[in-house]
Amino acid sequence: MSKERIHTGGKPCKCKQCEKCFNGAGELRRHERIHTGEKPFKCKQCNKCFNQRGNLKGHERIHTGEKPFKCKQCEKCFNGAGELRRHERIHTGEKPFKCKQCNKCFNQRRNLKGHERTHTGEKPFKCKHCEKCFRAAGELRGHERIHTGEKPFKCKQCNKCFNQRGNLKGHERIHTGEKPFKCKQCDKCFNQRGSLKIHERIHTGEKPFKCKQCDKCFREGGSLKCHERVHTGEKPFKCKQCEKCFNHPGTLTSHERIHTPEKPFKCSQCDKCFRRAGHLRTHERIHTGEKPYQCKQCEKCFRRAEHLKCHERIHTEEKSYKCNHCNKCLSSAQSLRKHDGVHCSEKSREKEPRTKSRGTKESARKDDNNTCDFIIGIHRPCTIQEECLNQNEEYICWICQEKLKSEKLLSKHYQDHIALLP
Repeated sequence: MSKERIHTGGKPCKCKQCEKCFNGAGELRRHERIHTGEKPFKCKQCNKCFNQRGNLKGHERIHTGEKPFKCKQCEKCFNGAGELRRHERIHTGEKPFKCKQCNKCFNQRRNLKGHERTHTGEKPFKCKHCEKCFRAAGELRGHERIHTGEKPFKCKQCNKCFNQRGNLKGHERIHTGEKPFKCKQCDKCFNQRGSLKIHERIHTGEKPFKCKQCDKCFREGGSLKCHERVHTGEKPFKCKQCEKCFNHPGTLTSHERIHTPEKPFKCSQCDKCFRRAGHLRTHERIHTGEKPYQCKQCEKCFRRAEHLKCHERIHTEEKSYKCNHCNKCLSSAQSLRKHDGVHCSEKSREKEPRTKSRGTKESARKDDNNTCDFIIGIHRPCTIQEECLNQNEEYICWICQEKLKSEKLLSKHYQDHIALLP
């Protein structure tokens, strides 16, 4: 009779709760456990309970390691027939689950359900620790590991651990060099899909993360969080060496390299090393000649964004930098440093005793060495012995805090900063 019902479409057994119909009484009983919450099938290993015997069998394979269901395409094995069917859709490209709102298709029902909550705004999965809500159970599990500190996903190459499998996969591509996610606009490749999405906003101009305090917008949620600390004054990242605090973990990491000789970012052209990746990228433009920042008014190009901003003030005639000595306003920090040199040189002349050597070519040469940095826009303290010399008799660059052994090396070091100017 059950076979006849399959052919005829007759389903005589009806659920009283949801009026769903089934071919046999056994199917009806299994379904009714969804409403009653009954889970009569218990795992002997971990005492986890299930409402269907088949689900228990599939679960027990987790403990035994048995994976009897094998994919014909890639020979990957699974412990359940349902998992195998879902996996096979990767090879066939089948996406049978379609969103009614935007017609987007998915290869798994749960992915569709999670997507539909994007339209409804529903976030049914709530964290017990901070009451933050999520659209999917997987997102909640990954979030809860922040509170527990659990990092179950370990890299086999460097033993680094992660709280989410996706983060581990992205990290492993650092070792393999794989970058499967390619930008359609500029062909730049990335090792994570999220990094590609953030990059694409450079081309679209999209900045979906908006500050509630000042309406400033950002491409990344992390950038918004860091920006909000400007308003709150929060600096949660503290240096263990000097106890200086920062509002961004990346800034702290870069700062900590001041205390160590570490310079992990090396130029492939001239082998020069840097503490920050940004400094390396800026330096590499010297070799490539790249000037990605263009003025909209006169189309002049620059290597650095801050140089473009300074240049644009020529067109706007904005003068936002004020001298503390004479209240004169200038258009850039560079011009202000140059202007400050006038006051510094005046003070040094007042303190300097009149000697026979003053006014000679040799003394003029020394004055030129001390003030040349003001002319080109890099401010160096007037009295290097007092301002730059530390207790260990090391000369410290005021721009990047690098330690050097002599005043001569410090002067040469400043020339590297000069080379970065447009």
